[in-house]
Amino acid sequence: YVMLLTLSPYTPTYRDRVSPPGVMIRPYLNGFTIAFNVSQPSTWQPYVDSMHHFLAAYDDKIQEEKNIECVSGQYFIQGGNESEEKKACQFKRSLLQNCSGIEDPTFGYSKGQPCILLKMNRIIGYRPGAGLPVSVNCKVQKGNESDLRSVDFYPGNGTFDLMYYPYYGKFTHVNYTSPLVAMHFTDVKRNYLVPIQCSLNGRGIINDLNSDRFLGRIIFTLSIGK
Repeated sequence: YVMLLTLSPYTPTYRDRVSPPGVMIRPYLNGFTIAFNVSQPSTWQPYVDSMHHFLAAYDDKIQEEKNIECVSGQYFIQGGNESEEKKACQFKRSLLQNCSGIEDPTFGYSKGQPCILLKMNRIIGYRPGAGLPVSVNCKVQKGNESDLRSVDFYPGNGTFDLMYYPYYGKFTHVNYTSPLVAMHFTDVKRNYLVPIQCSLNGRGIINDLNSDRFLGRIIFTLSIGK
């Protein structure tokens, strides 16, 4: 008990060997296969509902009320006592443009052009990219590269802006909302299982470790029927 009293509830005691971040996707319902038929709304509506639920915290009005506008392109480093509440930068869902669910409330699923969101796992104190933004790219994991003909990335060119880092922990960074990259799969081979790998790219990022499929990358399958 005495030893526990020496530990800080705000930051880890040792942070000299922070591992690179893993990643996760949304929607995530039944594993890493996203399968639906465009002509059958009941097959894609659960994905749409999951996306709206996840993005509720990113609504523009909520972000404007709770968080502040930050300077893009640089880390948002905050000093002071470690127990002081930290400010969080706005990440509005409107930044996701065609994948925001604002103009198209079905996130492209009704057209067979699904949006998938990618987020990095939170690591206290981690500054990804060593001063340069981390970007995302996607490709066919195994098989014919032409099965995936077009992917659009939002915001911008599919990068995680430095201003959302470092993360200070749930006790002090209470309004923090993780930045996202939206991947809009606008042209995928229909009626076929297409395995896709989306990876982080940047300084200090590890995305080729065979023993960990979530470290710096994620593999999932798209199956879009007519």
